[in-house]
Amino acid sequence: MTEQITTACVLVIGNEILTGRTQDTNLNHIARQLNEWGIRVREARVIPDVEEIIVAAVREASRRFDYVFTTGGIGPTHDDITADCIASAFNVELAEHPEIAARIRQREAPLDVMAARLRMARVPHGARLIDNSTGGPQGFAIGNVYVMAGIPSVMQAMLSTLEGQLDGGAPVRSRSVTAFLGESQIARPLGEIQARYPNIDLGSYPFVRDGRYGTSLVMRGTDTGDLDAMLEDVKSIIIEAGESPREIESG
Repeated sequence: MTEQITTACVLVIGNEILTGRTQDTNLNHIARQLNEWGIRVREARVIPDVEEIIVAAVREASRRFDYVFTTGGIGPTHDDITADCIASAFNVELAEHPEIAARIRQREAPLDVMAARLRMARVPHGARLIDNSTGGPQGFAIGNVYVMAGIPSVMQAMLSTLEGQLDGGAPVRSRSVTAFLGESQIARPLGEIQARYPNIDLGSYPFVRDGRYGTSLVMRGTDTGDLDAMLEDVKSIIIEAGESPREIESG
């Protein structure tokens, strides 16, 4: 029986990521958390604060994946255009959400500052709110697109509130082992092992350590029985090649 996989795409939005001024850490957190919920990130993109690019990316990803998660571009300044673009992607109007506006107004500010803050209360018509346990403005979701802040601590707070609300499968688990062998030395038997376990992803990642070539072999899948069996097969080919399996891990 073919395994049913729930897929996701992550869109990291912001010129500051593309210029290198800000280092993205959100993708790592999102991928790890979704994995625990049985949702696999199949694609991720970093895109600029350009309306036509954001709209096109959201529309395409929404069609191709079960879920789309965006981070960035929902702040109070002129270049925070994500909400506008999501509304355009779904062909709906933006409207000030009273619940977000009420939360923003709890903190007093001069009129011009408050007006800027209230930009964060604008959401596409029909959107659902994503709670924000930090106390700041909420994110929102429309269709299968989930729109969250770019600040890592705030994004993590928003994402955590989605636990139990998304449809996923079994969580992906892993096994790994390293050996001081070049990839070419075990390429053929690795291919044969992969063919025996089509529902497990077997990845080979070379490294150089203390002047020696080595390979890290990582197995990922939902069937722990198959994972354990594959790990034993991989260890066997390492031994047959004259080396010892090292750094064996399960996750």
